[in-house]
Amino acid sequence: MEWLAALGETSVARALIRSPTLYIFANAGHILSLAMLIGASVFLDLRLLGRFKSLPLAETAELFSRIAAVALVCAVLTGAILFSVRPVEYAGNTAFLIKLLLVGLGTANAVSLHLSRDWAEMIVGKQASLRLKLGAVFSLTIWLSAVLAGRWIGFL
Repeated sequence: MEWLAALGETSVARALIRSPTLYIFANAGHILSLAMLIGASVFLDLRLLGRFKSLPLAETAELFSRIAAVALVCAVLTGAILFSVRPVEYAGNTAFLIKLLLVGLGTANAVSLHLSRDWAEMIVGKQASLRLKLGAVFSLTIWLSAVLAGRWIGFL
């Protein structure tokens, strides 16, 4: 736990604590990243499940998966910056720990689907397989649950 306390004393953490404006921008960056991640993931998952059939499946999947990946990186970076402000408190917060678990599960699901033969076949023109559809349902559940866990953090 000493390293967590030390994290809270870094120059980044101190700057965020001293400057409410800087903290607001970091928080806004995190929220915008989450909005992009969840938005792209939801549209991708719904397309995999057969919605928005006028959109070409392969192109839509490639676009939204790239947007989601960039947004995830931004959300993790801004989240780490925000975490530095109260690292010991967050590390002991059940909702925060659940959120981290859910983000890990959502990321692992996305990576496993993208590395699968089913994804490769879908990209070259085949329909979404049952595995991709089940992954999409899992994705919807996990990412929306992560958002709820994130909102829960402030109430514990």
